[in-house]
Amino acid sequence: MKLLHTMIRVTDLDKSIEFYTKVLGMSVLDRFENPEYRYTLVFVGDANDPNNATIELTHNWDTNAYEVGNAFGHLALGTTDIYAACAEIQAQGGVITRAPGPMKGGSTHIAFIRDPDGYSIELIQLEEK
Repeated sequence: MKLLHTMIRVTDLDKSIEFYTKVLGMSVLDRFENPEYRYTLVFVGDANDPNNATIELTHNWDTNAYEVGNAFGHLALGTTDIYAACAEIQAQGGVITRAPGPMKGGSTHIAFIRDPDGYSIELIQLEEK
């Protein structure tokens, strides 16, 4: 089995697209509108590696709010320079909820940010190969 995508529901599609593309540097890979059932799906991810898993932003046109819930943990994204990524995210107006640094009890460097709908995103420093 291969992970294809993770779906999250968003209340303001344009604001979410702006966050995932401008703040996180992803690209819109696909978009599907369904007027009959009143929803839009937008897939964002790495345009240079479209075989990687993506994030599906689901916008139900008639829903103005969601509860993130306490069962969902977070999305995780890898980056080659977590400190530069966090500085750029903060410069773009992104919210950093845990500054980059080593994880407790380990050596991997991580940080946490929030998207416009309050979803938690973990950034993980990728090791150089």
